[in-house]
Amino acid sequence: MARRGRWGGLARRALLCAAVVLLLAALGASGGYFWLQREFSTSGPATAGSLIQVDPGASLRGVLARLEATGTVRHARAVELYLRLRGLRPRVQAGNYEIPPHASPEEILALFEQGKVVLEQLTVVEGATFNDFLEALDQHPHVLHTLRGKSPVAIMGALGHPGVSPEGEFFPDTYRFAANTPDIAILTLAYDSMQRVLADAWTQRRPGLPYDTPYQALTLASMVEKEAALKSERAQIAGVFVNRLRKRMRLQSDPTVVYGLGARYDGSIHTRDLLRDTPYNTYTRAGLPPTPVALPGRESVLAAVRPEETQALYFVATGLGDGAHHFSRTLEEHNSAVKAYLARLRTQEHAADPKPVSRRP
Repeated sequence: MARRGRWGGLARRALLCAAVVLLLAALGASGGYFWLQREFSTSGPATAGSLIQVDPGASLRGVLARLEATGTVRHARAVELYLRLRGLRPRVQAGNYEIPPHASPEEILALFEQGKVVLEQLTVVEGATFNDFLEALDQHPHVLHTLRGKSPVAIMGALGHPGVSPEGEFFPDTYRFAANTPDIAILTLAYDSMQRVLADAWTQRRPGLPYDTPYQALTLASMVEKEAALKSERAQIAGVFVNRLRKRMRLQSDPTVVYGLGARYDGSIHTRDLLRDTPYNTYTRAGLPPTPVALPGRESVLAAVRPEETQALYFVATGLGDGAHHFSRTLEEHNSAVKAYLARLRTQEHAADPKPVSRRP
């Protein structure tokens, strides 16, 4: 009986020790878990914001290791272990991310999962050409280049618009996009935007216009865009062109001549250029040019379909430096305005480069 009691006492002590060990292990595990949880949700050590680029296919482990190396995350392996214990598998979307100062691993992973990337931007100004647009795309460091080296014909085919001349068909705007967005996606967005702008404007057109299609309105809008330095004059310039079309007068627009010259344009329009016949020379050919000559903005498109009712048939720059034009009803008035403009140019050139005055002793 004494031996049985002794063995019973030993068994109880063994069970008590095992229970204590299990309790300590549980407390340790619980403490370890809470430490991992605190590491996951506590503010990070970085005192300044940072940028990180996540490449397509990048692993979560690799991204966390980079964040630890830059001092943005304290313990990358602890974050990994916590996620594993919770059964969490956050999705890391590719792109450039801006990490705020003191961001916790939880906040950083939320940025990755939500795809809150830093947006790049590309600006196409009103009056730029399609080639200008392509050049801006080609030079942008964060655009994925899939069309580089392709001809305009091939590009329009890739966009799903074979046979369409690209000039004028893309809306000039500031486009924001994630890094590595394909150039074809940006062009598609610009093309669709212009089609919506043009379709909406065409529904607002004045009756009796001397052109029958939205494309002709787009062509005139491109001329207005290139001629008008002041927004307030767009509808008036469009009204002059409409008057000339109605009277079957040649439009005599310098920007169309420049467009037709292409690479031969040296920065100045010479008399020989006005006489050189091209499909775009509105001094030698009647009517609208065969295509737009630039990418017009919304206001120029609206001016082309809602031109100002005016009696003017001519306009010329005033030369006052504010971009304004003098509008004339008669050729005589126009010629007088041209003389005034040329006189101002000569005065400005003389003021910029005065000749030395000789003095007799």
